[in-house]
Amino acid sequence: MTQVVEMARLMQGNEAVAEGALVAGVRFFAGYPITPSTEIAEIMAERLPRMGGKFIQMEDEIASLAAVIGASLAGVKSITATSGPGFSLMQENIGFAAMAEVPCVIVNVQRSGPSTGMPTAPAQGDVMQARWGTHGDHPVIVLSPSSVREAYDLTVRAVNLAEKYRVPVVLLLDEVIGHLREKVILPAPGELEIVNRKGPGVAPAGYLPYRPDETGVPPMANFGDGYRYHVTGLAHDELGLPTNNPEVAEQLLLRLHEKINRNLDDIIMDDSMHLEDAGVVVLAYGATARSAGRAVREARNSGIKAGLYRPLTLWPFPARRVAAVAEKVHTIIVPEMNLGQYRLEVERVVGDRDRVRGVNRVNGELITPGEILALLREVV
Repeated sequence: MTQVVEMARLMQGNEAVAEGALVAGVRFFAGYPITPSTEIAEIMAERLPRMGGKFIQMEDEIASLAAVIGASLAGVKSITATSGPGFSLMQENIGFAAMAEVPCVIVNVQRSGPSTGMPTAPAQGDVMQARWGTHGDHPVIVLSPSSVREAYDLTVRAVNLAEKYRVPVVLLLDEVIGHLREKVILPAPGELEIVNRKGPGVAPAGYLPYRPDETGVPPMANFGDGYRYHVTGLAHDELGLPTNNPEVAEQLLLRLHEKINRNLDDIIMDDSMHLEDAGVVVLAYGATARSAGRAVREARNSGIKAGLYRPLTLWPFPARRVAAVAEKVHTIIVPEMNLGQYRLEVERVVGDRDRVRGVNRVNGELITPGEILALLREVV
């Protein structure tokens, strides 16, 4: 009997993103190099051609996401990677992808801003932009890893969710996770679920490109497979043709949100530590969650009943789960490398601003365990 030996690898977060994308079936990358995400593009440029895929360096980030959308419409799992300034440029096409229901993944390795800010310094200032950056009421899914292995796993998951729900998915790293190197053991081939978009079950003549099935998601025909249909960012009917009919437009927008809202249990991922007896909880994501975990362990060693709640899915916001945590504790501490963007959502759900405390930095440095621990000691 042959024994399978798991091999550990020293891997960077950005490298894990690229590896995860390839395993998920991504075969098209269009992007523009930008610190601190450039390693993703470099690896994809090298690996994709060897796997029958395509890499294109575009003239800017606007064109990059446009190319990704086009490749996805042709049936190819597609991805791009950028940082804050490029993410800002992509917002119009993110809205187009949401309205036209085109699966795509946007990796944003955050850096300090606004504008060009500090290109090599970490930040978490794009959290609200990831949810509300493009105009109008639009659906989006945003994932945030806290380790190199999670960067790999959540990249696969981001591609799966994009294909399953026909929605743009944002993988929101920060510079620390993107450039962190850790020893990881990757799953064996076939161990992770790989999801492909659902195709039409009817002949081209009977195909309505925006008629949803029982899941609320329309089956998607690929361009070039004989199914001719219209794609637009305008409000449209089930044929994909533009409409100014108020009822049709409202039904479309409600459905775009409902396909996410009715599947929250499938979409939302989280992790926790010591919640069973906690009196105070630290809610953290991304690189900051690493400091938070250390602070919670040190707090418990000193007799403080602290816990950690870590959302891996930032958006949709895990409101029911945060509310359940809030019912059991007197204080929630939210450390972020911004001025309190995610804390605002926690306050909304908790309903009592005095019970939610922040630890914030915008100087391009990671929040330390000591800063979080100091507040834990203060509030008990």
